[in-house]
Amino acid sequence: MDFLAGFLPLIKIISVFACMLVGIRMRLGVGPSILIGAVVMAVFTSMGAGSFIQVSLSALADSKTLFLALIVALIMVLSGLLERTGQASRIMESLTGYLRSPRLRLVFFPALIGLLPMPGGAIFSAPMIQEAAGGLDVSSREKAVINYWFRHVWELTWPLYPGMILAAALCSMPIFKLISYTFPGSLACIALGWFFFLRPSVLPMANNGNSQGDGPARTGVRRILVEGLPLITAIVGALFFEGTLAALFPDIPFESGIVLALTAAVLCVVFANPGSLPLVRSLLLEKRFLNMVFMILCVFVFKDILGASGLIDELSRMAGGETALVAAAVLVPFLVGFISGITMAFVGSAMPLVVGLVHASGLSDQLPAWMVLCMFSGFSGIMASPLHICFLLTCEYFKVDMYSSWKQVAVPSLVLMMLGVAYFFILL
Repeated sequence: MDFLAGFLPLIKIISVFACMLVGIRMRLGVGPSILIGAVVMAVFTSMGAGSFIQVSLSALADSKTLFLALIVALIMVLSGLLERTGQASRIMESLTGYLRSPRLRLVFFPALIGLLPMPGGAIFSAPMIQEAAGGLDVSSREKAVINYWFRHVWELTWPLYPGMILAAALCSMPIFKLISYTFPGSLACIALGWFFFLRPSVLPMANNGNSQGDGPARTGVRRILVEGLPLITAIVGALFFEGTLAALFPDIPFESGIVLALTAAVLCVVFANPGSLPLVRSLLLEKRFLNMVFMILCVFVFKDILGASGLIDELSRMAGGETALVAAAVLVPFLVGFISGITMAFVGSAMPLVVGLVHASGLSDQLPAWMVLCMFSGFSGIMASPLHICFLLTCEYFKVDMYSSWKQVAVPSLVLMMLGVAYFFILL
């Protein structure tokens, strides 16, 4: 009984997650299923109705929640405008002459958008993949998993991701020094993406157009710049505004820069396509748009209920005894990442525990290795999580079964975790 009591927090968290999966499988909707999980968690932890409501309202009023909802709304409007005005097709046409390989065309836009650290950014690249896959024998599920996976290949390398910035701060380590240890994660993600989703035996393509004589001729660079101006504005603008705001107005949330850049990108599409302004209103009233915004709000309510319930602390206390450090660097970040699907959640909850235990154990010189183990474990967890916002948005966009898509991404996610463990031993 004492043994079971020690694992009670783990049993609770697995039960909560199972309830959410059942709700999704019963087609109750992703948002309602996540809310059900939050309620079940509150019941398991004896959280009163008053506390539940208070935490939920606080989550909905939090600036990060509101910014995320606004960012995704702008992404949806921008991607919808690009698709319905035909500019997405024109972008693809202008680049097709330079992207001879159909496999390269499939991964180029998710990887490109991955340089823009915006939550839910997979919905941005989804229309691009839809265009790139035109005429190819690629199923909706294959498009969904390719879009989801390659959207995140830079997350352990790109210095503008908030999770990387927070991890560097918690480790008291310059961001580029952190990246010097974590960059193999991006190389592993690209290799795993090719092996599991793109290699010819997995994704056969007839008439693959690899020869230089196949496919349309290359267009001028000017046309690429003109047609791609909304994407360029979104990505370069986000980097510029983030850097400018951080330097001049450090108290302003970094998400403000992304909002400004996306707004400018939307205006670019509107001005480039006369008569497209009414499309904005129709996009904002679509059921799919409203469902996605509601789902985002539910995810953040769940995240805050998870924090307020004390289950994270209970999971951390499970990591006691001789296996404390291993559990803190592997089990806790993976579970938190898997359940929340949010990088900031596992970094914020697990990294302080890992850093504290490393110093307390007199292993300060091994901090980079333990930090890498924590980052790989947590990132593997969020990539394997069916509650990851990008995964949910991608499955919704391509209208594919979440369970079958999840099975495809879960395996390479676990392989990534095992590679992280091997890399950890190399660093030691």
